Amino acid sequence: MTNEATASLPRDGGTTTPVAPRRMILSGNTAPLASLALAVVVLLAWQYLPPALGVPKYIIPKVSDLWFEGVRMWNQENLLRHFISTASMSILGFVLGGLLGAVFGYALGLLPTWEKVLSPYILALQIAPKVAFAPLFILWFGYNALPKLITTILVVFFPILVNVLQAMRVLDRDLVNLARAYNMSKAKIFWKIMVPFSMPNLMAGLRIGATLAVIGITVGELVGGEVGLGYLISFGQGQANTSMVFDAIILLTVIGIVMYWAVTAIETRVLHYLPRALDMPGAAHS
Repeated sequence: MTNEATASLPRDGGTTTPVAPRRMILSGNTAPLASLALAVVVLLAWQYLPPALGVPKYIIPKVSDLWFEGVRMWNQENLLRHFISTASMSILGFVLGGLLGAVFGYALGLLPTWEKVLSPYILALQIAPKVAFAPLFILWFGYNALPKLITTILVVFFPILVNVLQAMRVLDRDLVNLARAYNMSKAKIFWKIMVPFSMPNLMAGLRIGATLAVIGITVGELVGGEVGLGYLISFGQGQANTSMVFDAIILLTVIGIVMYWAVTAIETRVLHYLPRALDMPGAAHS
């Protein structure tokens, strides 16, 4: 008998449940602490390593330099206005792009003939780099919010369209035929069968779109914006102000993370009926 098996036996001769081997598992409480500790290590390394290695500030500024530059931007560059502009346009572009992608995905899924006709054009538009259209939109609509909004919508549109359309393609047709046999209307079949079946794909597309929305809005602001964090990146580059560029990039990352977390929270509530891998029995010990 091994030492592990012997340790699981009771000393008073009674019965007990065998003790599972101890493993290094990050529980739900320790994982955030580990992430926080890693962030602290990264920030400390960022603060002290560049000066120790002789890296000049205009190449990699220290964390303290970023903080002081952020305070200066708040007081002198109207940082809050730029942040709100980028965040609001990112959210608006994400919502509009998500709605259009879902509508077109369901429409093409319900009309397979049209899906075959339009498939080459959809593929061509998906392959074409959407961010390259930003200068063209500026020529068409001028230096305002519309070009960067359209760019964001295009960037978000295609991942959601493709995910929804793929779900409609692999839909269980036997289930649809069974519903028709029970005289369910087309509207009920769509809302009771097709939409719930495609919901995991739709939420996956929305998670991707939440991160891409920040990219789309940044490109629009870099190319021809007069306000926003992308504009600050362009302005900081022209002034050789590396700290300003880093601060704007960090704030853009924060916007993307918050949008992704919001979609994830909605997905958790909407898809509560789907079991997660971490919730499966024995998942923590596998």
